[in-house]
Amino acid sequence: MRFDAQLNPVKSEINLHDDDEVSFVPMDAVGELGGLRLDEIRCVDDVYNGYTYFCDDDVVVAKITPCFENGKGAHASRLHNGVAFGTTELHVIRASPNVDARFLFYVTIAHDFRSFGAAEMLGAGGQKRVPERFLKDWQTPMPAFGVQHRIAAFLDEKTAQIDGLIARKQALLERLAEKRQAIVTQAVTKGLNPAAAMKDSGIGWLGQIPAHWEVKRLRFLARLQNGINIGGEFFGTGYPFVSYSDVYQNYAVPANVTGLVESTAEDRSRYSVRRGDIFFTRTSETIEEIGIASTCQADIRDASFAGFLIRARPWKGTLVPDFSKYYFRQTGIRSYLVKEMNLVTRASLGQTLLGDLPVLLPPENEQINIGAHVDIETEKLDKICCSIGVSMKALTEYRSALITAAVTGQIEGLR
Repeated sequence: MRFDAQLNPVKSEINLHDDDEVSFVPMDAVGELGGLRLDEIRCVDDVYNGYTYFCDDDVVVAKITPCFENGKGAHASRLHNGVAFGTTELHVIRASPNVDARFLFYVTIAHDFRSFGAAEMLGAGGQKRVPERFLKDWQTPMPAFGVQHRIAAFLDEKTAQIDGLIARKQALLERLAEKRQAIVTQAVTKGLNPAAAMKDSGIGWLGQIPAHWEVKRLRFLARLQNGINIGGEFFGTGYPFVSYSDVYQNYAVPANVTGLVESTAEDRSRYSVRRGDIFFTRTSETIEEIGIASTCQADIRDASFAGFLIRARPWKGTLVPDFSKYYFRQTGIRSYLVKEMNLVTRASLGQTLLGDLPVLLPPENEQINIGAHVDIETEKLDKICCSIGVSMKALTEYRSALITAAVTGQIEGLR
């Protein structure tokens, strides 16, 4: 590639004044397998030092893991004043006059380029990067300019068609997620009997509820406890550990958590994890990630839980685990906590606020029936979502294979 492109051109070639405006591109604005979000503008003087320079028709490639493996990169166009500065975690490739830049972009997102590049990364853990040397030494079949242009035009058309299919499937997944949430909210706030007598809950976001249900604050139903506070050197070995992600990603706490911590016997007693425990995310960089709940469906022996979590351990005879795992993940709970946390703090959920959370309390047999009903209905949707996910993965793999085949001369009619 060193003979067909210029790598990481110098910014001194820019013919702009310090107060001229240019596009600014952080890593989250670089698309996977193409595209740049260009909604941020800055003055040259603000970005000249400390950022990566590129211009219209350049190809950018993420250098750091996992962005490189995920295909983050783009063919730059429509930059403000034709110039952009962005994250330092980008390599810039400028095609020579006899190379089509769009063709070169497709070379950089082909499977073999990404897989071999990942193998050449230097560094450790999350700081591994693809060296410039790999790009310079990369060898790819380079047809005549007209053939390059024809291949790029072919891939533009075909990938647009595939991306359209994937986008429609993604939209369907989002609608199914909304339907899933509607099923949950309806069941845990209105019950399963549409003919049941209703009453005003006295709480605006809950509205009418079955007349025989109670409303109680969480502090009257459960004992609240923050998680273990321990140094990072104690993690990775030892006893089971319920992490922030275990709670954030699941309605029910996984039975076999992967985290480990060197906890003491006292720790494992004080921060134990039992069936029926409800865990809430307590602190995060964004308010939208606070107050997400997950309910433990079975005791996890010798386990403890993270300091970024709050455990609510229900009193006996109050909350049934199969009901809790849905009630505390409903949209009303999220809206309530987000609103109240805006009045308290943007970064942390305290036990006082959580203890004030209104909880609907159907009779125990109804809680069991509601949990079973929602299990059945959401399982149907989950199967559909799984099928859609499989088809989206197949389309993504086909897209990747098509690009690789095209840029390596394996498609008849494009050679």
